[in-house]
This record gives sequence, C-alpha cells and structure tokens, in this order.
Amino acid sequence: MKTPPLFTELSLANKSDTAPSKTASKFSGTNNPRHLRVIAALMTRSQKREHIDRIAGASNGPELIAELRRRGLDAPCSRVPAIDRDGYPVRFGVYDFTDGDRRKVHAWLRQRGAA
Repeated sequence: MKTPPLFTELSLANKSDTAPSKTASKFSGTNNPRHLRVIAALMTRSQKREHIDRIAGASNGPELIAELRRRGLDAPCSRVPAIDRDGYPVRFGVYDFTDGDRRKVHAWLRQRGAA
C-alpha cells in the first residue's frame, strides 16, 4: 500500500510545472531607455545591483530586472558573500545574462535591424 505524502502541499504541483521549460520564451523587446541601458551593460558583463541602479538612472534596479524577466529574459541574480564597510558579512546581488538571454537579445536586435 502506498503511503500518502507527509505534506500534501508538496505533492500538488504537476511534474511538468516544476521542470524547466523545453521551449524558451522569446524576448518581446523594449523601447524603454532604462531597459536598453541595463541590457547593454549586462551584454558586456555581470553587474552588481547598485550598478544596475546607476546604469539605469533609477533606484529601482530589481524592478527593472523583473520587467525584463516578464518580457522573456532570465537575468539570474547570484548572491555573492562579502564584507560591508562596517565589517559585517553580507551577500550582495550580481545580475548576469545567461547564454540564452544573450541569444534572445541578439535575435531581437537582428529583428529590429540594430545588429
């Protein structure tokens, strides 16, 4: 006899819901100047969250990244351990584009005739 799962909430998800998507979402593009500056910076190299704020010209970098994610990019954030200026251990966020993100951006640039 099969025993029921200990936590029923954990068994509610369909396996296909938790598996990585087999079809990559397409980047829908943007004309927002803040998005464009952040995309250009992330195409060059990884960027700290504070740098994203400065590059975008706004103090809402995580929301800008969330907007890019809603448009089809992954833009993962790694938490990097460090020591702050007061000597406390912290973990700051570093955003980067995946290889798939770079391909999506290049395809979008080709489509709009910019590459």
